[in-house]
Amino acid sequence: MSKSNFTRRGLLKTSAVTGAGLALPTIFTAQSAHAYTNEPTGSTVTLGFNVPQTGPYADEGADELRAYQLAVEHLNGGGDGGMMNTFSSKALQGNGILGKKVEFVTGDTQTKSDAARASAKSMIEKDGAIMITGGSSSGVAVAVQALCQEAGVIFMAGLTHSNDTTGKDRKANGFRHFFNSYMSGAALAPVLAGAYGKDRKAYHLTADYNWGYTTEEAVKASTEAMGWETVAAVKTPLTQTDFSSYIAPVLQSGADTLVLNHYGGNMVNSLTNAVQFGLRDKQVNGKDFQIIVPLYSRLMAKGAGANVKGIFGSTNWHWSLTDEGSKAFVKSFGTKYGFPPSQAAHTTYVQTLLYADACERAGSFAPCAVAEALEDYEFDGLGNGKTLYRGADHQCFKDVLVVKGKENPSSEFDLLEIVEVTPVEQVMYQPDHPQMGGAEASLGSCNNGA
Repeated sequence: MSKSNFTRRGLLKTSAVTGAGLALPTIFTAQSAHAYTNEPTGSTVTLGFNVPQTGPYADEGADELRAYQLAVEHLNGGGDGGMMNTFSSKALQGNGILGKKVEFVTGDTQTKSDAARASAKSMIEKDGAIMITGGSSSGVAVAVQALCQEAGVIFMAGLTHSNDTTGKDRKANGFRHFFNSYMSGAALAPVLAGAYGKDRKAYHLTADYNWGYTTEEAVKASTEAMGWETVAAVKTPLTQTDFSSYIAPVLQSGADTLVLNHYGGNMVNSLTNAVQFGLRDKQVNGKDFQIIVPLYSRLMAKGAGANVKGIFGSTNWHWSLTDEGSKAFVKSFGTKYGFPPSQAAHTTYVQTLLYADACERAGSFAPCAVAEALEDYEFDGLGNGKTLYRGADHQCFKDVLVVKGKENPSSEFDLLEIVEVTPVEQVMYQPDHPQMGGAEASLGSCNNGA
């Protein structure tokens, strides 16, 4: 893939600086010969997997953790190697990372920023983790990314979809493979216009944190640009389990479309409540009422059951893709766990391989060397087609999938069908796009820590 296919502006190169934001414990400072935080000195290297093991995103977190464990197995030479065999880079040899066996520690983010920061801090300070990864909540991802920037370790974001992660809250030590809210809006709008027309009145229910805000903003902007009207946008608590009181006002609003800016268990519950209220059977403004879920996953579709039939959304990856990388990953994951992986599992597996590969290509675990190896790195074979890790904001750019709930699924896993593969050019944007924090957004400088 030629870099000319992608827009590059505001490239910030890394530089090794000492961070002063985190009080480093004795294990870092006593050995002044160490060039960076948690420099491995023995035969192993430790990675920190920080996922929601409890809370509304626990299903996603469990699948992320399965994928992390599979990635470690493959990096250490176990199993069938998975996507290491299809990855365009051939730097990984199945002998760990830079010859060191990969070990890992885990934490429970509880889908809470404070808990996530505490577990990440413990993994860095007590367990010697040299890289932290995980997510499933963008609020968590942004908080942990900031901590990793201060501590001088690399943060390889797991599932995080808010524009903020690589937008206004981007950090030089942080990298995201997953797509974002802007990309969902850009991919969905043309499909929605074709399916439902350009004259719609939309009512948004939005999770009350940064992912919900940026997804609402992105979908509103893209649908209003094609002629839709937004009649209301109501915030809902992340801890909400019964959305009945939020669904009832939709019926009196004049809206003929409900956009559920919810994820995980929130989306399962809000969609179920909407169907119980009979929204899908109603006609408003002379049109059949429609429901849209901007960010979909197989796990959510499974939880919502028949309620997802015919409902449009977007996704970062799906196990039914037929490229060689996707097939290799689905085979490895399915053999180990007995069911296909989710998009959450896919992105965390890929991030682990990309981190290890960057270390190999850099010949170092030093965060700033790893960051430089990842910036403007072009690769293929990891399940999303040709992909660019843009240096200006550390966001991956690749094709985006528009999906909808399958009307006649053939199994409990065959719940979503891909209706369009949106080319990367359609979802590209400038690093200083207003939805990404504008001209004020900056990576800052890479931090090697100790």
